[in-house]
Amino acid sequence: MGSVAKKGLQKYLLQLQHHPLRTKAITAAVLSGISDTVSQKLSGIPKLQLRRILLKMLFGFAYLGPFGHYIYILLDKIFKGKRDSKTVAKKVVLEQLTSSPCNNLLFMIYYRVVVEVSLPPNWIQGIAVFCSLNENVKRRKPWMHVKTRIKEYPKVQLTAWTFWPVVGWVNHQYVPLQFRVIFNSLIAFCWGIFLNLRAKSMALPKSK
Repeated sequence: MGSVAKKGLQKYLLQLQHHPLRTKAITAAVLSGISDTVSQKLSGIPKLQLRRILLKMLFGFAYLGPFGHYIYILLDKIFKGKRDSKTVAKKVVLEQLTSSPCNNLLFMIYYRVVVEVSLPPNWIQGIAVFCSLNENVKRRKPWMHVKTRIKEYPKVQLTAWTFWPVVGWVNHQYVPLQFRVIFNSLIAFCWGIFLNLRAKSMALPKSK
């Protein structure tokens, strides 16, 4: 069993070396899918929403993996690959003021506008009600959803700033460039569960 795992790891590292962008995108997609599967179970959903999982994997594959790949390369070019404490601190500050807010905001909007549109079959009645609304209401609804996310966004971002700077410091200081997206994706596994649970709680109707 140990030899199989070792061979699998060697093959993965070989793919990471020869096809870094593709490997990081697939890794981010797989971890996003696992993260959402766990969050659905923790949310008490009786049956896994497979389409929702696939949409989360799409977000990881199309955005998180590639974005992380290029942002770390860019940061290393800006700071010429230096790893002294002062340079690492600058990298962390720049990352937390740019990519971190962007990632969280895009995820929350994507969840509301794309993922939650993917309704399970037992919401057919809800779709019928929605389709019966007039065109003006339907045109306003997506923007209302986005505004709901924006209201919640500052709380999520402030929470992110309580621990992601530490993750960023460790990542830039100790992790080689080719592994930074992987390390970040592993930490984001837990962060994704948090965001999923937060988004899910916002989607549930409040009790009066």
